Amino acid sequence: MDLGLKDRVYVVTGATRGLGRASAEALLAEGAKVVITGREEKSVAEAVDELGPGAAGVAADNADPEAAARVIAEARSRFGRFDGILVSVGGPAPGFGADNTDEQWSSAFDTVFLGAVRMARAAAETLTEGGVIGFVLSGSVHEPIPGLTISNGLRPGLAGFAKSLATDLGPRGIRVVGVLPGRIDTDRVRSLDALSGDADAARTANESRIPLRRYGTPEEYGRTAAFLLSPAASYVTGVMVPVDGGARHGF
Repeated sequence: MDLGLKDRVYVVTGATRGLGRASAEALLAEGAKVVITGREEKSVAEAVDELGPGAAGVAADNADPEAAARVIAEARSRFGRFDGILVSVGGPAPGFGADNTDEQWSSAFDTVFLGAVRMARAAAETLTEGGVIGFVLSGSVHEPIPGLTISNGLRPGLAGFAKSLATDLGPRGIRVVGVLPGRIDTDRVRSLDALSGDADAARTANESRIPLRRYGTPEEYGRTAAFLLSPAASYVTGVMVPVDGGARHGF
């Protein structure tokens, strides 16, 4: 299938590693151009070198109110157009209800929630028909994940924002989608498994609850994100798509 991504230009935030990086790689493999962001200039530069000539980068923190305008401007100046954005950020600090501090909540809100909202609003101001806004969210949108209380609090609200935005932007031909990773084999998930004190046992237990009986790969996630951002998914909007091996049992 031709996804129609050749020469289209996307911004992918938080893309120096993990799910953002995998999504950027999948977009590039289909012929798109990508502007990635990350907090550190060095890691952004290294990632751009590894991704190749179709990539550019901007050191930016989603919590910075000026970041959205800068990265979209870079996409236009470097590649001459802007077709969509995938808002990806690192997961907030783990912890149970009584564990997380006000500072952790505030920092996560600025980055995970408000930063994502700003990115989406800035994109919506400049995108035209055929544009797309994607959010990397979490299975916590549908069901709380033990030990990830901050994520459980913020991700569902961001999904609600995404659904509202899809309704608002639909008449302009702009789509909004959410991509919900389950247990994808990233540094983040491995570190969460390690919190149990026995990472291997935690992984085995988690895999036993996944119908496909394994963790997903970043590449599998990235290909799903690339499809949803592509013109091939032109009639898909307002949905939260799980990439979780069947772990979510609800309809």
